[in-house]
Parts: sequence; structure tokens; C-alpha cells
Amino acid sequence: MKKSEWSGKPSELLRVDKGFRLAEVDPQATPGIVATKESGTALLRKNRRALARLQGKLFADSTVGGKRSLLIVLQGMDSSGKGGIVKHALSAMNSSGVVVHGFTAPTDEELRHDFLWRIRKHLPEPGMVSVFDRSHYEDVLAARVQNLADPDTIEARYDTIIAFEQEAIDNGTVIVKLMLQIGEKQQKKRLVARLHRKSKLWKYNPSDVDDRERWTALQDAYQIALERTSTAEAPWYVIPANHKWYARLAAQEIIMSKLKELDMKWPRPEYDLDEERGRVAHA
Repeated sequence: MKKSEWSGKPSELLRVDKGFRLAEVDPQATPGIVATKESGTALLRKNRRALARLQGKLFADSTVGGKRSLLIVLQGMDSSGKGGIVKHALSAMNSSGVVVHGFTAPTDEELRHDFLWRIRKHLPEPGMVSVFDRSHYEDVLAARVQNLADPDTIEARYDTIIAFEQEAIDNGTVIVKLMLQIGEKQQKKRLVARLHRKSKLWKYNPSDVDDRERWTALQDAYQIALERTSTAEAPWYVIPANHKWYARLAAQEIIMSKLKELDMKWPRPEYDLDEERGRVAHA
């Protein structure tokens, strides 16, 4: 294997299948590739044109009646790099075709509805890409760890989520679920760095430390969610995230692989191409 070339597909290497154990994931690892930060970042940039073309085909198809869309779900502990995925791995996408939504604590109005009510409103339209920076999974993660709902309610939500995602898939949405697994020591390092850089202070939230105190409980909650909701059509992918370049590159590769599987073509024009070329040339 040459340096900076994949020895296996991230969509296979990082997929959550039967028997998966989150505790066995090494956050420091870079499964499937031998690279440095520089060479890995170079490969990330190299993929930009291919990713842009794939997104372009998705959008173009919707202009002729296509129903396909893409939903990217990002989960992970604070400072695991979710924002970096959007900024670096997806930066080649046309921003007019991408909507990023971060789900914070529900409002009073949202609490008056079922937990998926606010999520449904942000599912992607045909041709569009939606990115959830945190998602409906907070209702089985934070809710479980912070006792925000009774155990029976949380237990029922796993099947509800599966049914919700399958409905979206049946309506043409491709779902890519990425969990960024950062190590406890690495997370602390990043939080400390935020507190010592003026440009990063806005990213820090005192509740991040509260979550660190619930680290084991959150890891257990993730394990349950991953094994209960990783399905054949909407599997989870767990990406080691101590190395930012790897997490971004692996996420990008997985997203590209899912778009490639659609095997989309550029729409054929309904007009006479030669005639229109002639008209434009003499206009």
C-alpha cells in the first residue's frame, strides 16, 4: 500500500455491524490508511472536485423530477470535530444546496410535540443536502444520561427512530450517520485550548465539563444507540477522531461512496443541442 492510499473502504472498515463494541475503538487509530497530517489533508483537498460533481448531479437530477436527497447525521462528544467535518470535508459542496442545522435543547413549543416533530421539518428536499450537527439521537443520548425522559419512553424511541429513518429512505433520502469518537484525554486537551484562544472562547460551554463527568454513562448510551439503530439501509459509522485530518477524510470518503452508489447521470437536455449551440454562437 502506498502512503496516503486507502487499503480498504472506510464505508466498510468503520461500519457498525453486529457485535460492535464502542469501547474497542481506538480514537487515536487511522483505520485503512497510512498518512501524515499533511498527506491526509492533501488527499482531502484532492477529493474536492469529485465531491462537487457528485453533489451537482444530485441537485441537477432534482430539476427533472428526481426525488433523491442526502441527510448527514453528525454525533459525538463536544470538540470531537463535527464542525470541522462541515467546514473541511464538505467545503467543496455548493453552499446553496447544503443546509446545516444544529439541534439544541428543545423549545417549549417543540416539547409540546413528539420528539421527531422538529426533526421532520429539516429533512432535505429533493436535490438538497441536510447536515444535522447533533440530531434526534440526543433524545436517546442526553435524555438517557440526564434522565430527561422515563426509561420506557426512551426505550420506545429506538424503534420510532428506525421507522422514521426508513420512511425518509423510502421517500428518496440517503442517510449517512457518522459518530466521531474522540478520546477522553484528547477532548480535555481541545477544551483547554479553547479557553486559551480568544477566537475559540465562543465554542466553549461550561456544560462541556458536565458531560465529561458523565463520560462513562454517555459512552454506554452511545453503545446502546449504535447497536439498536444501525440498520442495513441506515448504518452507523464510527470514526476515530483524535486526528482531525483522519476524521474529516474518512467522513468525506464515506459520504462520497454513498453518493457514488446512486450512480446518477447528468440530465439529458430536451432541446436540440446543436441547434441551441448555433443560436448562442450567433446571438
